[in-house]
Amino acid sequence: MLKNFNIVITGVGGQGLITLLDVISRASFNKGFDVKTSELHGLSQRGGSVSVYIRFGKKVYSPMVPKAQANLILALEFQEALNGLEFANKNTVFIINNYQTPTLAESASFKQVEDNIKLATDKIFAVNFSEICAKELDNQVVVGMAMLGFAIEKGALTLTKQEIIEAIKETMPEKFWELNLKALNLCSP
Repeated sequence: MLKNFNIVITGVGGQGLITLLDVISRASFNKGFDVKTSELHGLSQRGGSVSVYIRFGKKVYSPMVPKAQANLILALEFQEALNGLEFANKNTVFIINNYQTPTLAESASFKQVEDNIKLATDKIFAVNFSEICAKELDNQVVVGMAMLGFAIEKGALTLTKQEIIEAIKETMPEKFWELNLKALNLCSP
C-alpha cells in the first residue's frame, strides 16, 4: 500500500457525504490506520457544493488531500466531479454518479465533464447510481453507499466489504443498517 490512501468525495448538500466520511474513517481506524478527515461544506444546507477528504495510512499529518494525490474520487453528482479534478492524477480512480441534481442549473454536459477528467486519468467509471437505487431500493439517499460497494468491487479501495459493514454498524443507528447494507451490495456481483 502507498504511504497514505487519499479519498475525495464531492457532491451537494444532503447527499450523505458526511455519512460516507464517517463510515470510511471508522473502517480505516478499525484496521489500525491513522486517519485524518476534513469537510468543506459550502452551501450544504441549500444543495450547494460539498467536498470531504479522507486520508489514512501508517501516519497522516494533514487532513487535506494534496493536489494530484487522490487515489479515489467519488462524485455523487456528475457536475460535482469537476470539483475533484485538481486532486486527480493518471492513477486516480474516478467513480461518478451519472446523475444531475435537480437543484443544479445545467452548465456542463456529462461528455464535457468526462472529457475534462480524461485529461487527468482514464480510470473513470460512470454509472447512474441514483437511478439504480431509486429502482431497486426506492431510495436515493443511499447512493453513496452503492458507490462505495462498487469501489470495493473494482479494487479501488484498500478496505474490504466486511470492514465497511462493521463500520456501518458502528456509526449508524440499527434502523438504517438494512437499507445501507442493501445499497452496499447493490452494484457488486
